[in-house]
Amino acid sequence: MKKLAKGFTLIELMIVVAIIGILAAIAIPNFIKFQARSKQSEAKANLKAAFTAEKAYIQEKDVYSSLVQIVGFSPERNNRYAYFLDSVASVVTDRSGLVEVFPAQANGIGVDVFRYAGAGLSYVATTCAGGNVNAPGITGVAPGPFNWSGMARGNVDTDSTIDMWTISTMSRSYPTTVDIVCSVGGNNPSGEPANDLNDVNF
Repeated sequence: MKKLAKGFTLIELMIVVAIIGILAAIAIPNFIKFQARSKQSEAKANLKAAFTAEKAYIQEKDVYSSLVQIVGFSPERNNRYAYFLDSVASVVTDRSGLVEVFPAQANGIGVDVFRYAGAGLSYVATTCAGGNVNAPGITGVAPGPFNWSGMARGNVDTDSTIDMWTISTMSRSYPTTVDIVCSVGGNNPSGEPANDLNDVNF
């Protein structure tokens, strides 16, 4: 008897291709969100480092400083986020070349545009309402208690929305309703980064 060659029909192959396409359409957006969330860990880690540097500085000098070279805040290169220790006359370091340039009175760290081509990010005030201290900088009047707040801004995906994180030496209270204006809900203790605008969700 003659043996018939067995194989897949065109319909079967088309069904398999369609199934793979559906699975890819479901998996790829989730993977991109997971990747963006992993990039946010940079902001959280570096804001905690800035907080630690400020706390160490005030223990020694009895005052906070918003100058990055004075407090010793200099995160590793390859950063996607810009960091701001003050909102007044914001001056960030230049990370566009082989060697980082520290302008006089630098109170922020610029995005590493040498690694990630594109424009750096400047300071923009947070629109998140309800926090006690949202703007980066030093608040309080001598001899009363001083507080310090810092901010990180970065683009973790391909859209125009900028991810925004803040940290403060003062505990803060945010609206419990999470919306586009403020993605943080509830209380935020001192020294804990708060996500004022979550780029992953938009």
